[in-house]
Amino acid sequence: MTQLRVITLAISACLTSSFALAKEPIQVIEPVKITEPEKVELGKMLFFEPRLSKSGFISCNSCHNLSLGGVDALTTSIGHEWQEGPINSPTVLNADYQLAQFWDGRAKDLKEQAAGPIANPKEMGFTHELAVATVASMPAYQARFEAIYGKDSVNIDNITDAIAEFEKTLVTPNSPFDLYLKGDKDAISASAKSGYQLFKDKGCATCHNGPAVGGTMYMKMGLINPFHTDNPAEGRIAVTGNEADRNVFKVPTLRNIELTYPYFHDGQTWTLEEAVNTMADIQLAKSLTEEQTADMVEFLKSLTGEQPQITLPILPPSNANTPRPVPFAK
Repeated sequence: MTQLRVITLAISACLTSSFALAKEPIQVIEPVKITEPEKVELGKMLFFEPRLSKSGFISCNSCHNLSLGGVDALTTSIGHEWQEGPINSPTVLNADYQLAQFWDGRAKDLKEQAAGPIANPKEMGFTHELAVATVASMPAYQARFEAIYGKDSVNIDNITDAIAEFEKTLVTPNSPFDLYLKGDKDAISASAKSGYQLFKDKGCATCHNGPAVGGTMYMKMGLINPFHTDNPAEGRIAVTGNEADRNVFKVPTLRNIELTYPYFHDGQTWTLEEAVNTMADIQLAKSLTEEQTADMVEFLKSLTGEQPQITLPILPPSNANTPRPVPFAK
């Protein structure tokens, strides 16, 4: 009877914990389960492959640096021939949790997103045809594609599919806040707990929710008070053509936010303190005390999870059939 009672209590505690977790606006980031390791490895190679760019210098990792929280830590990214990018580079970490990709949501998923920069003259400056020819010129890549996708399978569809499969593994579980949600009440500080309560009470969780603490919806930047910026990005209107979507952007993830500065689509805000107070003003028409700001920042820092542990891939050498890089010519 005693053993049965212990089991019953354990089940009850588990159910109570699960119910409490279900009521929270933020859900736990779970460790990734890799089911296609060969495809993921190929995608990793292509993610770090600078020869997917015209210059032979820019890779996916250039703007989504996995040593820097999946961003480049610049106001806007540097593209082909040192061109200034039009918008701040969002993190690639936990990106698969989001409803779409890019700030304006123009790519429906990671695969579609991966295709964009390759052929963008301001980013990697290449063409899909030349990118395919470059990869196909190397026997080591041909062998990997054939083993995964079949014979004569080096094409842009499979290149971007492999990159997307790798990017899906770039999750950051076991943050202090995740451990707190799972029941370890000592995993975060009293200040962070106060900050989380403020986060919910002030209305931040209305937009920043789900496992990625964002990325689940679009919202106008400057909902109540105007957001002042010189950045030319117009938001969702560029995709939909609907005037109501002007200055409407995808709500960014707050996971690992202390690593992904500078903030907002214009990349002009360099501290979490300023970012928190700006959002309170323009989105909620509220102000925070110095102590409240500090608590909110402590909560946001608790969202930093375990970073992906990446072993750099050794890429196959170019050969006489590989298109030559053009790093400087117009």
